[in-house]
Amino acid sequence: MPATHRTGPALGHKVSPRHAALMLVIGLLLPLAIGLAGLLQPAWLARLEHGLQDELMRRTASGATAQQVVVVDIDDVSLAAVGQWPWPRYRVASLIERIHQAAPAAIAMDILFPEPDRSSLLTLQQTFKQDFGIDVAIGGVPPGLLDNDGYLGQQMARAGVVGARYFYFDHATPGAQPADAQPLQVGGRTDLLALQEATGVLENTAPVARRTRSSGFVNQKLDDDGVLRRLPLLIGHGGRPQVSLSLAAVMRAQGLRAVQVLATPDGLALQVGTRQLPMDAAGYATLRFDGGPASYPAVSAVALLAGQVPAEALRGKVVFVGTSAVGLKDVHTTAMHPAFPGLRIHALMAENLLQGRFVHTPPWGAAVALAACLATGLLMTAIFVLAIRIPTLVAASAVVPAAALGLAVALYLRSGLLLPMAAPCLSAGLLFMVFFITRYALERRRALAWRRQLENARQVTIESMASVAETRDPETGAHIKRTQHYVRAVALHLRATGHHTALLTDEYIELLFISAPLHDIGKVGVPDHILLKPGRLTPEEMEQMKQHAEFGRKIIFSTAQRIEGDNFLTIAGDIAATHHEKWDGSGYPLGLAGQDIPLAGRIMAVADIYDALISRRCYKEPFSHARATQMMRELRGKTFDPVVLDAFFEIEDTIQAIADEHRDEAEGDASPEVAAAQVIEGLKQHRPAPLPAAASIPRDHAQQP
Repeated sequence: MPATHRTGPALGHKVSPRHAALMLVIGLLLPLAIGLAGLLQPAWLARLEHGLQDELMRRTASGATAQQVVVVDIDDVSLAAVGQWPWPRYRVASLIERIHQAAPAAIAMDILFPEPDRSSLLTLQQTFKQDFGIDVAIGGVPPGLLDNDGYLGQQMARAGVVGARYFYFDHATPGAQPADAQPLQVGGRTDLLALQEATGVLENTAPVARRTRSSGFVNQKLDDDGVLRRLPLLIGHGGRPQVSLSLAAVMRAQGLRAVQVLATPDGLALQVGTRQLPMDAAGYATLRFDGGPASYPAVSAVALLAGQVPAEALRGKVVFVGTSAVGLKDVHTTAMHPAFPGLRIHALMAENLLQGRFVHTPPWGAAVALAACLATGLLMTAIFVLAIRIPTLVAASAVVPAAALGLAVALYLRSGLLLPMAAPCLSAGLLFMVFFITRYALERRRALAWRRQLENARQVTIESMASVAETRDPETGAHIKRTQHYVRAVALHLRATGHHTALLTDEYIELLFISAPLHDIGKVGVPDHILLKPGRLTPEEMEQMKQHAEFGRKIIFSTAQRIEGDNFLTIAGDIAATHHEKWDGSGYPLGLAGQDIPLAGRIMAVADIYDALISRRCYKEPFSHARATQMMRELRGKTFDPVVLDAFFEIEDTIQAIADEHRDEAEGDASPEVAAAQVIEGLKQHRPAPLPAAASIPRDHAQQP
């Protein structure tokens, strides 16, 4: 069967049913908690929501220039040319007259005149009379120009200008009531409103206010993060709803004297002529930006006064008169621009009304967000339970929030419907992190278990390979265990005492540990009559015995060549090939001496000879620990590396503990009577007597005549 080629890294196998059930619980509870938080709108989630909505507003802004509104701006250029603010009221009246001559649809004054004009001739007469008792006679001036405020009021009445007012919420103005001659009305389902109730009002001075047929408030309110996103259309005062300047201007342009509050499936709306403007119960509507301040055309007041503005620029449009002068600080931070003049904010809302470009924020949006959170949770759970490939997980996880955002953007572009996006996106993001970490943890645990299995299988394989030699050599599995632990203990002590620290890393010591069992694998190539011979070997037999080191090197290195990269068999090959070399160069097979002998071979030589001395062999009885160590000390600097041997003796307690823990079962279980019987039986069979102590070094390590 042809192999299937996979692309991309994998996390592993599919999730088990138990873990899948756990992930499902998380995938439902976490989104549920976030969705419920969306219903309550805590500050942290509101900030996230605002950030997403601001980005949506910026990305989808048309950039088109407003067509039905224009701003007459008493800007810094106008103030520098004509004079600092406040201007005399007659100059403002002249500005209104110029605008009126261009036949606009409506004029709205985003300026309050709450105090009398001190430059008025009538005010000057009264001041001289009061301060000096002098009656100042003024002649040749038309009566209408004696009072600048009255003159301004007269021009505003003649042009039908919508006046401005400002409502207070922090202090009362007893007896002060809106002074419109023909106040605008709000009808319909006003019982559903929960408007902010103002405690006071700031109006134009009486000569201006009395002649103003309608007015609108100029209040604006920033969100908690200091960004202006919504504008109040209605505010409660005096027991009835009051309208904003932008709404009053549009009503003036359309000849409306009343608007109606409607209850729709998408929440409350304000019927303004043929348009239904969505708003919340507090009377706020969300601004829909088409661009920055430059998207809302403006003409300079000084240019208009100088006759430099063509009438076509104002004709048929709703004109807002105000100032964007930096010194007056009527600028706000918005999603589109960090310094959006308040004058153009009113123009923006009026353009939204006239064009029917509204933002719907339905009251059921939070419930939809909750459902979207749960759906996201189910989808993300399914993805992380079923998918194995990492690219699949990442791609599918990105598709879920992208699809939710895409749907939200499509609805906003199509109908202005602005649904909450923060909760579903947050759910997707958190679930991705939680599930990815969970999958990673599960896979890591599985990988560790698999690695343990591999290591165990490798160890068993090594021991099995070693056992091939053991079936022909009278050594036991306990010998393998003991020598493994000896070499590791010696290596650790060498490193702890500052020897060979660069080489003796954790990885090296571990490889040394698992490689030790293969030190005599080459004995499979030694004939039985030599390997099992109970007596002294002849010189010819000894030469054949020495070949087992070369056999072992070839067996291990031929296997190592089939494994890519560095692997444990490299150290195993060093051990098998060099653990019979001697410090003085008299060893075999290459006669290496001193530091030329690999460290692994030098350590193995100490461990192997010690264990052979204390163990029973076919050609010898076991020696005690004391006798074995005495014999080994006599070979310091000859057979053994002095540093390695000293390290071995410095941990004698550890060495003896290892020998006791992994002792041969036959030796551990044999009684003195059994041991004696074995000796007698050996004598009956004319076995050779034990060798003298000096000649009792294991014969594969000894130099025999």
